[in-house]
Amino acid sequence: MAKRLNITRRDFLNGMALSLAAGTTLSPLEILARQGSSYYPPALTGMRGSHPGSFEVAHIVARTGAAYSRPKLQTDATYDLVVVGGGISGLTAAFLYQQRAGRDRKVLVLDNHDDFGGHAKRNEFNVDGHHLIGYGGSMTIDGPAKYSQQAKKLLRDVGIDTDRFYEYFDQDFFAKRGMGPSFYFSADKYGRDITVPNVFGGYFGDVDLSTIDATLAMYPLDDESKRAIVRLVSENKDYLAGKSVDEKMQLLGSITFADYLRDYVGMPEPVILLLRDLHKGVSTVGWDAAPASEAAYLYLHGTRGLGLEDHLYRGEDDEPYIHHFPDGNAGIARSLVRQLVPGAIPGDSMEDLVTAVADYERLDKPDNACRIRLNSTAVDVRHSADERQVEVTYVRGSRPERVVGRHVVLACYNNVIPHICPELPAAQADAIRYAVKVPLVYPNIALRNWRAWDRLKTNRVFQPQTPYMHSFDLDFPVSMGRYRYTAGPDKPVVVHGSVVPGAPGQGLSAKQQHEAGRERLYQMSFDDHEQLILAQLDGALSPGGFDVERDVAAITVNRWPHGYAYEYLDTEDAGRYSRKRGPHVAGRAQVGRISIANSDSEAYAYADGAIDAAHRAVDEQLAV
Repeated sequence: MAKRLNITRRDFLNGMALSLAAGTTLSPLEILARQGSSYYPPALTGMRGSHPGSFEVAHIVARTGAAYSRPKLQTDATYDLVVVGGGISGLTAAFLYQQRAGRDRKVLVLDNHDDFGGHAKRNEFNVDGHHLIGYGGSMTIDGPAKYSQQAKKLLRDVGIDTDRFYEYFDQDFFAKRGMGPSFYFSADKYGRDITVPNVFGGYFGDVDLSTIDATLAMYPLDDESKRAIVRLVSENKDYLAGKSVDEKMQLLGSITFADYLRDYVGMPEPVILLLRDLHKGVSTVGWDAAPASEAAYLYLHGTRGLGLEDHLYRGEDDEPYIHHFPDGNAGIARSLVRQLVPGAIPGDSMEDLVTAVADYERLDKPDNACRIRLNSTAVDVRHSADERQVEVTYVRGSRPERVVGRHVVLACYNNVIPHICPELPAAQADAIRYAVKVPLVYPNIALRNWRAWDRLKTNRVFQPQTPYMHSFDLDFPVSMGRYRYTAGPDKPVVVHGSVVPGAPGQGLSAKQQHEAGRERLYQMSFDDHEQLILAQLDGALSPGGFDVERDVAAITVNRWPHGYAYEYLDTEDAGRYSRKRGPHVAGRAQVGRISIANSDSEAYAYADGAIDAAHRAVDEQLAV
C-alpha cells in the first residue's frame, strides 16, 4: 500500500476547486456558484458526505464553546414547525406533521449540508455518456417486513412498494457470471499482491468444502493456519460444552470474538487477523473489539455448534438484502421531498424517481407550505420568554439568522444538541454524550469498464489488515424504470468502498476506536483518500488487467466522521442496554415544544429507526 500513483485529475472539483476549498471558508457549491455553474449537489465529486462548508460552524460551537450573536429581530416568518436536520428523520417529521396537522401548516427544514437527505446521500456520474448513480451513505431498506407499522405506512404513503424490489434487483447477476467474493492479500502485509476466492463466502455465505483445499493452497498463509481454517469451517463443535445457555451468553458477551477464537477455538493469529475486519461493515468495529455474542448472532463459523440458534439466530426466513434504490436510501429522502415540495422532484412513481432531476431552486420558495433551507447550521435553540414558541438561530454563509417555530424537532446529530439547546437538563445532556457515533467513509469510484473483475471472477473484494477499505465491490445490480444496471464488462460501473476507520490491534475498545478513527478522518485530505483508493484497486485488480490511469473515471469520497448511530455492544455496555432501554431513552426526552428525532435517539443505525423517531417526536409535539 506504500505505492503512490500519479494520476491526472479527472475533473475541476477534484483539483483546483477542492484545493481552494481546503484553504478557505467556501464550500464546493459556493465555488461552483462563482464559476456560474448550476446548483446540483449529487453530481459533485471529490470530498462529499461531511463536505467542506458543512461542519465548521458546528465545530466552532461544540469544540470551542463559542456563541454566535442572536439577531435582535426575527429574520423570517413564524412557522408551525421548524425541523433542524434534513435527513430521513427530519424529512419524515415534516411530512408526518403536515399529514396529521394539515397540509397547509408552515414547516421549515434547516440542514447544514448542501444537499438534503443527511446520511442518505446520492452520487451521480457521467462516464463516456453513461449516467451512473451510487449511494454515499444510508444504504438499503433492510428487512422491511420487520418494520414497525408506522414505518411501513410511511413508506406506502410516499409511494414506496418494497415488494417491487424483487423485480428491480437481479439476485443472480453475479452468480450467472461465476463471480463471487475474494480476498486481496497485499504485498505490505503478506509479501505479495494476490487476489483469490474468499473461502468464507463473503459476509454470510456458506463454505464450499469440495474446493477449500485448492483455494487455501493459493493463500499466503502457513500450513498450520490453513489446517485451522478447514477445522473452523468444517466442525460444528460446541467449544463451550458443559455450560448452560445463560452461561454461554454471559461469556460471549464479556469477551471479543478474537479472544473467543484464540482462547476457546484455538485459532492461530494469522487466522484471527484474516477474519478481524471481514464483518466490519456490519459490526462497525473489528473482531478485536466486537463481542463474541455478535458473532454468534451472525451465526459465524466457530459459533454454529454452540446450540444458540433458538436464542440468537434469525433463521432461514430472513428477507433477502435487495430493497435497494440505485442511490440507496436517498430514494426514501427524495420520495419525502417529492411529497413535501411539489415540483421539486418530477414524476409520480418509484421508477421515475430514480432518474428524476431534483430542482433545488424550488426547495425554499416563499410560497411553499414546506421550505427546505440548505447550507444552514443551527447554533441556538431555546423557548421564547412566554414558552409558547421556540426561537432558532442558525448560520447561513457567515451570517446568523433567527426564525421562530411553534414547535421544533431536532433531527440533527445527537451529540451536538447539548451545545445548541441550553435548556437541556444536565442529566439529559450526559445521557446523550454516552454514545460515540461510528465514523464511516463510503468511496464511490466510477470505472469505465469492469473487465478485470470479470477476469478475476470477483464482484466483492475483502482486504485483511487494510489501512483503508476493508471491502470494495461492484455496486448492487438494480435496474429501475429508465435506469439500467451495467450491461456487461465493457460498460461503465460504480465500485462502492467501505471504510470504518479505527485503531485495530492496539487493545482499544470500540468507543475508543471510533474516536481515534474520527480524528484520523479530519486529518485526511481528499488526496490522501484518493491515493489509498487507487493503490488498493491497483494491487487487487491489476492481475486482471486493471489500469487505474485508464479505467478510473472519477472518485467521490463520502466522508462521515459522525456516521452510524451507536448501537450497544455487550463488551462495552455489559449487556445492560438495548434499543428499548439505555441512556438514549433519557437523552431523547421532550423539552416542552422541543422534541428529538434521529437514529441516535433510537440507538439503531437503520432507516426505520430514523422513521420511528420522527413518529415519536411528532406525537409529542401534537400533544403540546
